[in-house]
Amino acid sequence: MYNLFMTLLIIVSILIVIATMMQPQKQQDALNALSGGAVFSGQTKKRGFEAFMEKVTSVLLVLFFVFAIVLAYLSSK
Repeated sequence: MYNLFMTLLIIVSILIVIATMMQPQKQQDALNALSGGAVFSGQTKKRGFEAFMEKVTSVLLVLFFVFAIVLAYLSSK
């Protein structure tokens, strides 16, 4: 059981890295932050691929923490 969760944690970790690397870059947002234009940029709704990748990353992060907690519980027994 421990080995199964350890394997799942490693797979999810690799998928988190891949999902983070696939997200669109925010170079324009960095330029707006320097010029003061980033005040209202957080109010725009993400669409398409960007929204999908944000959801995938969120789900993977939740899975990562769940697997880590389960592994901590299993290792204490």
